[in-house]
Amino acid sequence: MRTAKTPLRRGLALAGALLVLLGVTTACGGELETASLPSTMDELVKQAKEEGKVTWMAAKPRQQMQPLIDLFEQTYPGIEVKYTETKAPNEASQLNVQQAARRVSVDVANAVGQTVVPSVPMADSIDWARYGVTSDAIFEKNFVYTWASPKVWVYNTAKIQPAEVPKTWDELLRPRWAGGVVAADSPAQFMTVWGLDPSMGNAKALDWATKFAAQTPHYTPTVNEAEALVESGQVSIGTSLVNLVLQAKAKGAPVDIAPLSPTSASEAYLYVPKGAPHPAAGVLLTSFLSSEKAQQALAKSYNSRVPSSTDCSNPGQSAASRAMCAAGLEWFPTPTIGSYKSLTKFFPEAQKALGTNIG
Repeated sequence: MRTAKTPLRRGLALAGALLVLLGVTTACGGELETASLPSTMDELVKQAKEEGKVTWMAAKPRQQMQPLIDLFEQTYPGIEVKYTETKAPNEASQLNVQQAARRVSVDVANAVGQTVVPSVPMADSIDWARYGVTSDAIFEKNFVYTWASPKVWVYNTAKIQPAEVPKTWDELLRPRWAGGVVAADSPAQFMTVWGLDPSMGNAKALDWATKFAAQTPHYTPTVNEAEALVESGQVSIGTSLVNLVLQAKAKGAPVDIAPLSPTSASEAYLYVPKGAPHPAAGVLLTSFLSSEKAQQALAKSYNSRVPSSTDCSNPGQSAASRAMCAAGLEWFPTPTIGSYKSLTKFFPEAQKALGTNIG
């Protein structure tokens, strides 16, 4: 069961505090200036090589990002990538403090979920189209959609037959799934789609969450821990992410994606923060990670982009997209900053209904 004090709880508290901290940058010497960048890709590469290195911070394990780092350094010799794995709330908080002190050490940052909104004023203004990023990968002008971690339900194939797995959220409320046989992450991120699908909505979401809580599910601090309980057979079904399920399945774990639908695409973005010490290298790396070459490398660890909305028509789709389509999933995008702002208000309400109340 969920413990009272966890690192995640402290991390989410930091994310909440960011909305207060965001005023600090202006108070401590005014806005940081927009980076001076060349007008062509060739000139950008030249400036990036003169800078010589790029510091990248994201929430993905280094072993999953290493092939991308190697590929970039091979493509652009002379530019060293320094990568640090940092949880998203901690990353956003750290960067905000650095900008307030005008001592930024990060060239490429990652924004996802509840850290998207506080990242908006921290992102530099970049003409991404000028540097080869396609329009469908540009979000709110200054963010680049680079990978996705779609939220899904996972089931243990040794404990349940495919025909028995719930296909809808309401089916998960049946008596069979009561009594701790289902694991779910306490922050309520798995309920994101309720705030995105017009046919669902907050009122229905809170009613569902109250009924779900009455079934005494096994709450975990993170989605990774919910997935682990399913893999070990301690529970039959749990919340997860597409990449976690497929990575575990590839290693022989008795798991598969449950056909429980709809869900959310859960897009993740990269951006170059204001005050970045190596802005040209940061722009070059971000543009590169959005390229087809890099996306193919990301797909090998199930971390590439997926279509923001349900689309199973592309025969060359990634393994993650194929798996979602094979499971019959419908998914929704987070289309605007306004959507992220609404979700920021929704999650505490959902947590209260679930009985987790982590803030």
